[in-house]
Amino acid sequence: MNHPDFSNLQTCVEDAKTAALDTNAGPADPTDYRQLLIRLEAAREKLPPLYREKVFQPIARALDELSESGFVELLKRDPDREREAGLLMDIVQAILQNGEGYEQTATDAFQEVVSDLYDGFLSAGDRAGIKPPDHSVIAPLVKWGRPQYGPYTWPVDAAAHFGLETGIVNLPPSHAKQGLLAWSALAHETAGHDILHADTGLLQELSQVVRQELIGQKFSRSLAEYWALRIDETASDVLGVLNMGPAAGIGLIGYFRALNGAWGGTPKLRNTGPDYDPHPADILRGYLAAETVRLLRFDGAPLWADALAAETDKDLGTIVLGRTTVDADTAKRSAAAVAAAIADSPLKSLEDHALAQIQNWHDRDEQIAASIRSHLASAGDLNDCYVSGMYAAHVVAAAVTGALGQGANIPEIFQRMVTVLKSMHDANPAWGPLYVRHPGDLQPHRVYTRPAAESVAAG
Repeated sequence: MNHPDFSNLQTCVEDAKTAALDTNAGPADPTDYRQLLIRLEAAREKLPPLYREKVFQPIARALDELSESGFVELLKRDPDREREAGLLMDIVQAILQNGEGYEQTATDAFQEVVSDLYDGFLSAGDRAGIKPPDHSVIAPLVKWGRPQYGPYTWPVDAAAHFGLETGIVNLPPSHAKQGLLAWSALAHETAGHDILHADTGLLQELSQVVRQELIGQKFSRSLAEYWALRIDETASDVLGVLNMGPAAGIGLIGYFRALNGAWGGTPKLRNTGPDYDPHPADILRGYLAAETVRLLRFDGAPLWADALAAETDKDLGTIVLGRTTVDADTAKRSAAAVAAAIADSPLKSLEDHALAQIQNWHDRDEQIAASIRSHLASAGDLNDCYVSGMYAAHVVAAAVTGALGQGANIPEIFQRMVTVLKSMHDANPAWGPLYVRHPGDLQPHRVYTRPAAESVAAG
């Protein structure tokens, strides 16, 4: 798809909006301490050995040390499950849902995407000359729940409060059956937040690099600070595109429109960036995605970048960041500068390598995605879908870009995507009897923040 076709984008947005409106919260949180211990022990053997060591054993120890009275008190202190109780419940839900077979096919597909995105950053070939991450060398564990928050992750440095050595990634339960664009957000969560929090000093260094680059290019100090203070979300957007290609960019634009529509607003990218929001304004994120795509190493990158920028322009209004109004040209140029600074700057925390040296989207990736796309859109045997060198990120990218084309059958593409990902997970040695390790503060990191007024109304 060298010439992007967004004919079916609005239908994709409606599909994601319908999923976002679904209030199914998945399995209830296990609040009976003794029953929880019994269920966890029963689920233990369903995890690969390394996850038993890095996830099950730490949380079992933490629950033992907490005791029944401490467990009850913790739940009382955090009734909305926003802090430590939310993290604890998400950890045990990840173990239980995997062990008890909740949405088993979709769960395994979800896990395969997360494992691929994380392991890709650790592979020996891509990470040559760079030490392993400081905090986690295994992919996060997945779960379903909390539809009001959308996709989010507890990175390893948060999960470490309970002794875990990896993170937890969440999707709303509705996305086990629909809401295709949300699956592209997994690149932001896992290839973004989970990677950024695994290396000591990486986020701080990126923040400083962005600040210096913008000031050096004569942007205002307030704009430089705006971007630098939102480095976690900003760099996660860039890393998502580096790992999943242009699908992550158009997925971001479409999914944010869907969330805004579902949450009572207008299904457009927001042009305001309140001080309280750790995410850049939607409109900036659209331009950031476009400019990151422009840096990718495949022949169609310029066409895709222009198409993404044009799609973002459709929602352009008066841009207000904090209390400052920013003109469109300044916003676009700053997004280009930020994308280049994050992707291409050599970083001391990565042994003087740039993020774009470790992960990027090449012509071969486009070819693989194109081949998969043709199989997902047909009624043929999915056994014929497998292409040499394909990974889960290729499958999601193929599904998202394939669903954008005129007349695409989104439910069929979604189900075929999940089927392929499930079969890949079943063949993944990381989830066999022997886990194959690839050498190569306390808050979940959500892909998006609901506006404050709507959050209160929803509560």
